[in-house]
Order: sequence, then structure tokens, then C-alpha cells
Amino acid sequence: MSGFSQVLRFMAFGLLLFASLAYGHKASDSFIYYDQDESTLRVDVALRDLALVLPLDRNHNQLLSGAELRASRGDITGWTEQGLRLSNDSGVCRLKGQQWGLSSHSDGPYAAALYQVICPDKGTPTTLQYNLLFEQDPLHRGLLSIDTGAATMLRVATPDQRTVALAVNGDGTALALFGTFLYEGVLHLLIGLDHMLFLLVLILPATFRKDDGFPGSGPSDTFRSRLWNLAGIVTAFTVAHSITLGLAAFDVLALPIAWVETVIALSIALAALNVVWPVLGRKTWKLAFGFGLVHGFGFASVLGDLTNGVSDLALALAGFNIGVELGQLALLVVAFPALYLLASHRAYEKAVVPVLLVATGALSLLWVVERAPVF
Repeated sequence: MSGFSQVLRFMAFGLLLFASLAYGHKASDSFIYYDQDESTLRVDVALRDLALVLPLDRNHNQLLSGAELRASRGDITGWTEQGLRLSNDSGVCRLKGQQWGLSSHSDGPYAAALYQVICPDKGTPTTLQYNLLFEQDPLHRGLLSIDTGAATMLRVATPDQRTVALAVNGDGTALALFGTFLYEGVLHLLIGLDHMLFLLVLILPATFRKDDGFPGSGPSDTFRSRLWNLAGIVTAFTVAHSITLGLAAFDVLALPIAWVETVIALSIALAALNVVWPVLGRKTWKLAFGFGLVHGFGFASVLGDLTNGVSDLALALAGFNIGVELGQLALLVVAFPALYLLASHRAYEKAVVPVLLVATGALSLLWVVERAPVF
């Protein structure tokens, strides 16, 4: 296959990818809180996720009223309970409903139900089997917070690991907490489409050949010099979002999440525009640092949901931040060499880059419209 044909295939794949992303939604999470001393279980499921499996909008007006939500209570609790199975050595435990209502997380309203867990031997459950929403969203996760009285631990249910142990081993809690948040950091970066697109746009100038005609093309054409340029961009972005992630995690500084998500989407469009028309300057590392501060608050909104009640916030923050960096490096290791090789073809500068920039800018502006706070 010729190099030009490979480029065309790359363009086609990119267009299909952007088309699918434009209609996609953020990967979903459900939150489960288990109190070992009280033997209670609270389950929070996003209303937007429930709407995928239950007819909540009964009059089909694209709005969910309080009356519709109350009318759907039985359907919601029944569907939730069939996807949860707690057990111990004596058999399956029973869930007895205690309270029902709404809760709020960073991405919107959730239906919340509190249960008393009753096991056959009047003991405590040792495992939870979680089977909600995996068929609708393969990136869905069940985030389980276990309160032992002495500490709070986090476990994650995934499509590949649906059974979660409720027993907490005190000797390994710190390592388990760090590992869980490390995993969550990697996952959040790799499924965070806005963060990924921002990074991809930032590294585009480092792939340009010196005579490609784009502003900001450097005089050096060596792979090593481009790697140094890329290292500066990545370091600036890392330092910036680590600062604001830490400030927000420890409640030193907080910003309204709706505005943060809107500015993150806008940053992608501005970065794409800056590749062609450098209104924000040609120092890409400065752009990465400036908008990286805002992206840090976006990471913090996810971390805040995950760390609700977690005892060792500093350890959780360290694991999550390192996980984000590992996900970022994984993205760059794959994307940069591929783009650098494509840049040897004339079609790269004439077709691939313009298409990528236009598609990225259009998608980010669509996100701006969707995320902008309504007054």
C-alpha cells in the first residue's frame, strides 16, 4: 500500500472517530457506599444513565419532572436491586429499602437509595457482584466506598471485574488505595476526550517539517529537537494541572465546574486556531501551562467524586495524579511517532492537518455550547 493511501486511511479513520465522538457522552460512574458497622448500602445512579434503560420521560418532552421521577421510583429501585448481589459464606444477602431520593455529583443529579443489608446468618456480606450499565456503556464503572469505621477504602467494579471484595485487609489498605487511584487517573485521561484532544492539538506543531508552511515551524528538523519541544509542552501541562488539582483537592481553591468544563472545551478550539494563526503566541509550552491550570480543575471534579469520604486524601491525590501522567505518556507515545511519520507525506500538511484542526475545533465549539451555564 502506498504512503499516500495510508494517509487517506488515516484521514478516514479520523473523520469516523470525530463523528462518533460528537454523539458520544462521558463514561458513566455509579457510586456505592457500604457502611460495615451499620450494615447499610447506599447506591447512587445518574439519572442520565437510568434514562438509557428505563422510560423516565413519560410524556416524551425531553424533560424530567418531579412527578415523572416519583412515578418511576419502583422501576428505578427494582432495576437497581436486580443488578446488585451481596453475599457471604452463608448465602445471598437481602436488601431492605430504607430511604430514597436524589443526590448530586459533579456531572449532575443521581437517584439515591439507602438499604439495610440482611444476611442469612445475621453476619456481614463479604462480596458484592455489580452488573449495572455495562451493556449500555462498556466504560461504565461502579465505584464502591467501604467504610470500616477506622478507614474508608475504594474499590472499582468493571466489566472484567464485576465481583468486588468487601473485606478490608488493614495491612494492604494504603497500597490498595494508591493502586485504585492510579488506575482511575490513567482511565480518566484516556477516556477524557477533551483532555486528549487538547494534548493532540498541542503536539501537532512538533510534527511539522520546516517547510510545511504552518506558523511556528522550527528551523530544526531533527527528531531529537522535536522530542525536546514535546517534553517542554508535556512538562508545562503536567506542572500546571498538578498545581490546580492539588489546590482543588484540598479545598484551597474551587471554581464552578460548569464554567471549568466550558473553558476546557474552549481551550481546545483556541489551541487549534493557534496552530494556523498564532494569536496566543508560538510558545506552545506557555499555552500548555496556561490552559493546563484550567484542566487541573476538571481533573479535580472527578477526583472529588472519587475521594468522597476517603481517609488518606494525599495518597489518593498522588495515585490519581501519577495515573493521569501515565495515561498522558501512553497517548503521546502512540500519537507522536505516528504523526511524525505521516508528516513526511505532502498530504499531511495539505489535507490531514487541516481536517484534524477543523474537526477538532468544530467538536470543541459544540461542547462549549452544550456545557455553557444557562442563566
